[in-house]
Amino acid sequence: MSEPYIRTALPDDEEELAALDRAAWSPLHSVQSRPQPPYRPFFDERHLPGEHLVAELDRRIVGYIRLVPATELACNAHVRQIQGLAVADEARGKGVGRALVRAAVEESRRRGARRLTLRVLGYNAPARKLYEAEGFVVEGVLPEEFLLDGQYVDDVLMGRSL
Repeated sequence: MSEPYIRTALPDDEEELAALDRAAWSPLHSVQSRPQPPYRPFFDERHLPGEHLVAELDRRIVGYIRLVPATELACNAHVRQIQGLAVADEARGKGVGRALVRAAVEESRRRGARRLTLRVLGYNAPARKLYEAEGFVVEGVLPEEFLLDGQYVDDVLMGRSL
């Protein structure tokens, strides 16, 4: 198994990333309903190609991570936030998610960030374990923030210094 190749997304990646995003959808990590046609574009004015790192194996996109400013405030420009991470089913357990998180840390540093934050559903144990292994700590919990499939779920805020 080769290491995933991580690069910045390109506009031409739109269809492949949109298909991956739909295929990877799960109630384990999404607070939105399963995507249904007509599908909205993967890239839009709020989510540009340059805000995504993609992982390739054998020249095929098998994952992405969305890395954006935490807010639009100038006083908060030193903070980046992970607002999406997806790995294709066939690539799970092969280090793709870990490689993307590590690349996001490095890209955040390169862009001058001092902190990297994220939000994860409380019951998403695999994601929380990955983030904790990569230096993220729980910085807050919004108890029962979401009602998903009849179950109240905590919103866990995590972060790390860079």
